[in-house]
Amino acid sequence: MEHHIMTDNRRLIIRVSPDSLSFSTREAEGVVHVSYALNCSISMAANLREALHKESMLSQPFERTLVMVDSPVLMEPTPLFREEEQEQLYHHAFSRTDQLLVMHTVLPDLDSVAIFSIQKDLYTVCKDAFERVQFMPAVAPVWRHLHQRSYTGQRQKLYGYFHEHRLEIFSFAQNRFRFCNSYTAQNPNDALYYLLSVWKQLAMSPEHDELHIAGDIPEREQLVEEAQKFVKRVFYINPSGEFNRAQVTQIAQMPYDLMVLFVKGK
Repeated sequence: MEHHIMTDNRRLIIRVSPDSLSFSTREAEGVVHVSYALNCSISMAANLREALHKESMLSQPFERTLVMVDSPVLMEPTPLFREEEQEQLYHHAFSRTDQLLVMHTVLPDLDSVAIFSIQKDLYTVCKDAFERVQFMPAVAPVWRHLHQRSYTGQRQKLYGYFHEHRLEIFSFAQNRFRFCNSYTAQNPNDALYYLLSVWKQLAMSPEHDELHIAGDIPEREQLVEEAQKFVKRVFYINPSGEFNRAQVTQIAQMPYDLMVLFVKGK
């Protein structure tokens, strides 16, 4: 199934990862964001059911609901994508995929299709609770935004996006991914190892090309300092500066991908 993202002021954004659940919407006074306190003894679907009764935001009427899912993503070039094959491909790529519903989001500006998954019981709760609900990978707004950003200047750029102890590394060449993969990165040493490995794999120039990092970065200053021993041009993407101190960049605990979604509208 394919889900096209639509923008609307009366839209509820649910962001779900293995360890977090949040709700956001745009009100007259600005974006309102609620990080829900999970009960770790029950499933994410059960947590969402409880939140529907506890959170006042969720009692409001919304015309649309968008669910941003932080789950493993399999990237497929658009010309090669076959919807009838997506489930088999996903199960081959990732272990422990029982009880998951496989779906996809088309990224037309990148000539790619992102195949991802959501827990079946969580999907059912979302569909039962909201009339018009759509799904997409949580990192999709970051891909789109940084792809546009990659056009500035003449240097090749490698991006690292940190969230939930994960590191998404990607690079673009014209209107497509040159590289895209995800790693577990609990500390700056692991993160640096993966970043430099991809840098070498892509034969990028340590003097000329650029490394950009964003998100919830563990020991950021140490990582930047160590990276600069190998790569001359290392940049931290500060959301407040990047988005001209937009209100969403001042909200504590809001992930960078969610900020991008509200600022860029995708």
